[in-house]
Amino acid sequence: MRRFIPVLFLAICTSAFGAEVNGLRVWAGPDKTRAVLDLSDSTDYSVFTLKNPDRVVIDLKRASLKGAISVNHEYSGNIHGVRHGQPDKDTLRLVLDLAKGANLQSFLLAPTGEYGHRLVVDLFDGEHGTATESVKTLATLQGGNRDIVVAIDAGHGGEDPGAIGKNRTREKDVVLQISRRLKDAIDAEPGLRAVLIRDGDYYIPHRERYEKARAHRADLFVSIHADAFKNRDVRGSSVFVLSQSGASSEMARLLAQGENASDLVGGVSLSDKDDLLTSVLLDLSQSATIQASNQVAADILASIGREVKVHKPHVGRANFMVLKSPDVPSVLVETAFISNPGEEKKLTEREFQNDMARSIARGVRNYFYNSPPPGTWVAANRDGTRHIVSRGETLGIIASRYNVDLGTLRQANNLSNDLIRVGAELVIPTS
Repeated sequence: MRRFIPVLFLAICTSAFGAEVNGLRVWAGPDKTRAVLDLSDSTDYSVFTLKNPDRVVIDLKRASLKGAISVNHEYSGNIHGVRHGQPDKDTLRLVLDLAKGANLQSFLLAPTGEYGHRLVVDLFDGEHGTATESVKTLATLQGGNRDIVVAIDAGHGGEDPGAIGKNRTREKDVVLQISRRLKDAIDAEPGLRAVLIRDGDYYIPHRERYEKARAHRADLFVSIHADAFKNRDVRGSSVFVLSQSGASSEMARLLAQGENASDLVGGVSLSDKDDLLTSVLLDLSQSATIQASNQVAADILASIGREVKVHKPHVGRANFMVLKSPDVPSVLVETAFISNPGEEKKLTEREFQNDMARSIARGVRNYFYNSPPPGTWVAANRDGTRHIVSRGETLGIIASRYNVDLGTLRQANNLSNDLIRVGAELVIPTS
């Protein structure tokens, strides 16, 4: 069906000479192929699909093509070719040849950062399964002694490169490499299994990232990034959790939109609950999630600090969208400052990437071996109860956490006083 999407204030936005198409960029993701036309100005356009053969037609009014355009078949997904023509004197027509039919979505983007005007065309696979179907499939696989699932989110991707270093290193590339190494490190731990939210050069909206983690029934969501700052001397790693203001605004959004999905709060359906009970359940779930996020973030930061310099010796709090899952503990790791030339170089090196991946995996392991979810292999098979000391913990806090007498805890670990060091492993007496 032919679809025409007008652009508001066209007379103001469109130059007198019309828009130039400066290039075509294409990325393929697991559920869609995205084509981005770089434009010199805003313009009227229409987009529609045709069959036999399958193709997408893009008509741009008062537009011209600057140079040749083509697609890189390594990343082009459903698009296997591009052609152009001029059906009338005022219209530039681009035709994207498709491997198969697709559902269409398109929109214009205003200039931001290093990018100018852009026309985005998303091609969705009509046969792609839904998140609900994925949840049902995974639920049947997660019986007793299941693996602990860690969702790893490589930040940015596709048309969003993230921060760019002085030597043109792109954040989206290095965090994907670290994420893949982190998956290998977590998969090597008994009872732990990692899933990658993004495993290629494509963009996923922020909310979709943590929704994908929830669809995988993840026990933890870890988002990997590389920081940037105007002062190039700033360096070090950081770990963040959601701020209280961010948590409050997300709870308000969930309540206002009446999101009653059956798995919204740890599998508890909210569809038959009144507003007050829904609010209470969300608050309980979110509070437990934030508490777990704080603890796992502290464990990860302590582990990273044993290998590399940390920017600040405490967990940060910020209103990052990807951390807003109501029932999956979530942390964001800034692996290094890509704006620092020395750390930019390290981010591209295999040794640093491996060290960072191992450090994060060790922190994740420490957290889950100290607090394994019921019904997991780790809960059933860990060798006794042991605790890895995180930054900020005291012997009294640890004794209270495990409901053991402080003197008994000292005796079990041959301690003459209450001084403990970060990273030390304590035996927790079972009686």
